[in-house]
Amino acid sequence: MRATLEETAKSEIKARKPFYQNLWVQVLAAVAIAIVLGYVRPKTAEAMRPLGDAFIRLISMIIALVIFCTVVTGIAGMGNLRKVGRVGGKALLYFEVVTTVALVFAVTVGNLIPTGAGFNANPATLDAAAVTAYAGQAKAQTVTDFLLQMIPVTVVDAFARGSILSVVLVSLLFGFALSSMGARCKPLIDVIEALTQVVFGVVNILMRFAPIGAFGAMAFTVGRYGLGSLGPLAKLVLTFWATCIVFVVVVLGAIAWMAGFSIIRFLKYIREEIVLVLSLSSSEPVLPMLMSKLEKLGCSKALVGLVMPTGYTFNTDGSCLYMIMAALFVAQATNTPVQGASFIALVGTLMVVPSIPVAGMALILGIDRFMSMFRAAVNVIGNGVATLVIARWEKELDAEVLQHNLQLTS
Repeated sequence: MRATLEETAKSEIKARKPFYQNLWVQVLAAVAIAIVLGYVRPKTAEAMRPLGDAFIRLISMIIALVIFCTVVTGIAGMGNLRKVGRVGGKALLYFEVVTTVALVFAVTVGNLIPTGAGFNANPATLDAAAVTAYAGQAKAQTVTDFLLQMIPVTVVDAFARGSILSVVLVSLLFGFALSSMGARCKPLIDVIEALTQVVFGVVNILMRFAPIGAFGAMAFTVGRYGLGSLGPLAKLVLTFWATCIVFVVVVLGAIAWMAGFSIIRFLKYIREEIVLVLSLSSSEPVLPMLMSKLEKLGCSKALVGLVMPTGYTFNTDGSCLYMIMAALFVAQATNTPVQGASFIALVGTLMVVPSIPVAGMALILGIDRFMSMFRAAVNVIGNGVATLVIARWEKELDAEVLQHNLQLTS
C-alpha cells in the first residue's frame, strides 16, 4: 500500500504543469494588473465591469444543470434513500450549530473592537436615498413564504429562475423516482451520467476565462470605489478581514481537526476557488469546481449534491459575520444603543434590528464590495468543510486517505 502511494505521488509530481499555467496564478496576475489599472486609470478600469459580469453569468447559467445531474445520478446510484434523508438531517443540524457559532463570534469581536466608535454620525444627515433601492428589496418573509418559494411553478421554472433550492428539490424528486424504479430506468440514468460529463466539460472550458472575469471585476471595484475609499473605514474593513481569517483558521480549523483533516491543507487544495471568489466577490461561480474537487477527495456525488447547494442558502458563515459586524458598526457610528448586543446574534438572520437606522447603512455602502470578497470566501470555505465533515460523519472518507489526498494535491 505504501509503495503504491509513493508511486502515485511521484507520478503526480511529474505530471504537474508549470506554475504559470495554474489557474490561481493566472487569476492573481490578472487581479494585480486590475488593481494597477484601477489606480492609474479609474475610468477605464470602471468600464471593465462587463468582463466580470459576463463571466459570472456564463458560470451561473450552468450551475442548475450541474446540481441536477450530480444529485440525480448520485441518488439513483446510491440505492439507499434512508441515507439521503440522514445526510440531509445531519447537514441542517451542522449548519445550525456552526451558523450560531459564527453569529456569537461576530458579536464578540464587534463588542471587543468597536469599529464605529468615534464616528458620531447623525442619521438625519446621511444619504438615505443611497440605500433606498436596497431597502426596497428587504421585505419581511415568513417561513411559509420561504418554503413556498422553494416550489417552482413548473419544472422548467426552477431552472429558469436559477433558484438553487428549487433545483435541488426537483433533482431530489427525480433522483428518488429513478432510484425506486430500478433497472427500468437504467438507460435514462446512463444518459444523465453522460450529460454530467458534458456539463463539467463545459465548466472546464468556461474556467479558462476566469482570469479575464477576475480582471474585469477587480478593475471595476478599484476604479469605481478607489483604494482611497478604505481610508475612513479602514478599521472596519481590516477588522472584518481579520475576523474572517481567524474564524476560518480557528473555528473551522478546529472542526476540521476533529473530523481528521488539516484546514491549512484544505485551503491549499481549494486555493484556485478562494482566489477566484476574492476577485469576483461572488461564491456561485466556483460551485461546480468545488463540487468536482470534493468528489475527487472521495465524497459521494449524492452527498456533495445535497450538502453544497443547500449550504449556499443555510450555511453562510461569512454572511453571518458580515451582518452582525456591520449592524454593530452602524449602531456604534450613529450612537444608537442596542439593548443586549448579543441578542443580535439570535435575530440577525431573521429580521432587521428596528433600533438601528437603515440610513446608517450609507456609511458602509462604498466599502461593501471590499467586505463582500471575504464574506463570499468564508461562505465557500465553510461549505467545503461542511461537506467533508458530513462525509466523514457518514464514514464515506477515511481520515488517513483524506489527509494523503489533500497533501498530494495541495
